[in-house]
Amino acid sequence: MSNKINKLFAESRNEKLLSLYFCAGCPTLESTGNVILTLQRRGISMIEVGIPFSDPLADGPVIQTAATQALKNGMSLKKLFAQLEAIKDQVEIPLVLMGYLNPILHYGIEAFCQRCVEAGVSGMIIPDLPFKDYQDTVKPIADRYDLRVIMLITPETSEERIRFIDQNTDGFIYMVSSAAITGAQKSFDDAKQEYFRRINQMNLRNPRMIGFGISNKQTLEAAQQNAAGAIIGSKFVTLLNEAGGDADAALDQLFKALEQ
Repeated sequence: MSNKINKLFAESRNEKLLSLYFCAGCPTLESTGNVILTLQRRGISMIEVGIPFSDPLADGPVIQTAATQALKNGMSLKKLFAQLEAIKDQVEIPLVLMGYLNPILHYGIEAFCQRCVEAGVSGMIIPDLPFKDYQDTVKPIADRYDLRVIMLITPETSEERIRFIDQNTDGFIYMVSSAAITGAQKSFDDAKQEYFRRINQMNLRNPRMIGFGISNKQTLEAAQQNAAGAIIGSKFVTLLNEAGGDADAALDQLFKALEQ
């Protein structure tokens, strides 16, 4: 089996990757498949699909609002898997599901991993998954299904823990730039630049993607210079809402913003 996440990083050594996040079921319930296929057609390298949850602790107001709207629209994990399965044969880039532990536990970890494979998903990000539970419970099942569980690190994460994560995960490491509220950064300050440099000097085994707070040329370039690429969430979610779910229009606006 060849995981699409590993394949992407293996094949794009010098290319700067761009991954986008959006919340499934927002702004409209049935837009998920269309958004994914549009992003793929427009050259996005990887997509994070948000699983809406009623209590999203790590998210800023933009993504919280999107999750609330998606739940109101009737989005559920069952519905999301059906939508992804319907377009699976057309999707060539890696899809990563991003969601909180509670809905996944409720669904059942084994059942969740099985449906991920059936729906063409390559990995998952579970921000509130304790590392011990990952190692003891989630990793053995995910490995069996050739799925990658992506871990987050922040400027506060100790070097020892970063090395531990690097040794015990595969795919990529999600470097949170640690913007207080995602999407609101004009530039990355000296402390964040120092954090990027410090991680670079650790020579980690896994490639890294930088996310949180990327919304213009300065923050995009800083992320791309210090990692394999950038992840944009809040900015794209906002633009997608403003465009009424028209992913092409939202991307036009995003690319314009990233040039400024």
